[in-house]
Amino acid sequence: MNNWLNLEGEVCVVTGALGGMGVEICREFARNGANAVLLDLDEEKVRTAAAGLSDEFGIHAEGYRMDATNEEEVQAAVDATIRDFGRVDALVNTAGILRFSPMEDLPLSDWEAVIKVNLTGTFIASQRFGREMIRQGAGRLVHISTAASYQPETFSGVYSSTKAGVNMMSKMMAAEWGPYGVRSNCVCPCFVKTPMSANFYSDPEVERSRSRLIATRRIGEVTDIANAVMFLASTRSDFTTGAEIMVDGGFSNMMGDLTAKPGGRRAYAENYLKNKGVSLWTDEAGIKTPTDQ
Repeated sequence: MNNWLNLEGEVCVVTGALGGMGVEICREFARNGANAVLLDLDEEKVRTAAAGLSDEFGIHAEGYRMDATNEEEVQAAVDATIRDFGRVDALVNTAGILRFSPMEDLPLSDWEAVIKVNLTGTFIASQRFGREMIRQGAGRLVHISTAASYQPETFSGVYSSTKAGVNMMSKMMAAEWGPYGVRSNCVCPCFVKTPMSANFYSDPEVERSRSRLIATRRIGEVTDIANAVMFLASTRSDFTTGAEIMVDGGFSNMMGDLTAKPGGRRAYAENYLKNKGVSLWTDEAGIKTPTDQ
C-alpha cells in the first residue's frame, strides 16, 4: 500500500462512480487505504461495486443511489455519508454526459440536458458536500473537467461550455471556501481511453494519428487521471487550490510543433530524432511523425 498520500482512513466520495474514470478513481482510493463512498444512478450496481472494494482492499465502502441534478437525492447522500462515516474528506465529481452536434443544429433540449448534469449537478454535489467540509474546517474538492474547456472541440460545444463553467465554479469555491480550509481544483484530461471513448480507438489508425499530436506519443489511460486525482484529493496538495491540472500527455503544448515550418527547421527536427534512434512513420496525410518503434 502506498502511504505517501496519507489517505488511509480518509472518507472519499466519488460521483459517477460506475463510469470509466469513476471506477478507477474509486479503486485507487481503496488501494491507498481510503474509505470510499460510491454515488451513481443504479443503486444495485453501486452497492455491489462498493462491496467488491471492501472485500478486495479491506476498507469501508458504501454505495448510494444519487442523481446529482436532484437536490433531495444529493442531500440524502450527504446525510448517509455523515451517518455511516462521520465526515467527508474529499469529493470527486466525475459524473458527466456528452452530446455531439454542430452548434447551429444543437437542440435546446440537448443543451439543457448537458448543462443540467455537467454544471448544475456538479454545483449541487459540491455545494452540499462542501457545506459539511466547511463545518469540519477542512476538505478537498476535485472536479473532472477537460482540455476542451480551454480550446474548442468542434461539434461538442455544449460539453466544452459546461466544463469551462466547471473551471470557474471551482475557482469561485476555492476563493470563497479557502478561509474554511476547503480546497477546490480541476483535472483536465484529453485523449484518454475510457468506456465512453472506446469506439474512438477501436481503429488502430485513429489511435496512431491521435498519438502523433501528443508530446509523450501515447493515448492516456484512466490510471493517469486517477493518479492526478489522488494528489489533489490528498493533503499532499495542501497549497494547491483554484487550479486546473492538465493531464494530456503534453498535447496542449504541441501547437508550435504541429504548425507548418520552413523545410530546414522541420528537417533538422526529423534528423535529430533519427540520430537519437527514434524512427519516423508517415500517415495518410503525408505527415511524418516520430514514434518509438
